[in-house]
Amino acid sequence: MTENPQPRPAVFIDRDGTIIHDADYLADITEMEVFSFSSEALALLRDKGYLIIVLSNQSGVGRGMFSTETVHEINNALNERLGELVDAFYFCPHVPDQGCDCRKPAIGLVRQALEDFEIDIPNSWMVGDKVSDIELGFNAGIATALVLTGNGESELSKLRRMPDLVASNLLNVARDISLRCEVGD
Repeated sequence: MTENPQPRPAVFIDRDGTIIHDADYLADITEMEVFSFSSEALALLRDKGYLIIVLSNQSGVGRGMFSTETVHEINNALNERLGELVDAFYFCPHVPDQGCDCRKPAIGLVRQALEDFEIDIPNSWMVGDKVSDIELGFNAGIATALVLTGNGESELSKLRRMPDLVASNLLNVARDISLRCEVGD
């Protein structure tokens, strides 16, 4: 990772249901289905100067369904398919009742990213299809966007507080963010 003296805003993005179809414990690269709009969305955000950081809960590791190596392999394959547009992937391997600080909506994954990158948090976003994604954004003090792909439609009614943006998919979120926020070169 290259040291960047000026903090850059990041778009933290959930993986399953937001960038790819939610396969429910994805353990096989051949079952990964990337949404057709994902590369274009990430390229648009990258062109606006955002760091692209993917955050995901991967409790299949904690449940013994697959290994952390499998998650890394899937994330690497995903980044290749996306044209290497993702700056970093962070994931929580724990089951929900383990009490860790990295499982969304806790902010441990954002903290990990802050250790690796100079991030302009006040101008950053969290994008996902679940209540836990939106609550992570609230907990981290960043703008939030709910996509209606994946679980988004059913999760919308479960939100205690509305996100800053609700859109049909990641590309529409990227378009809206790019119109709202001008980021330096």
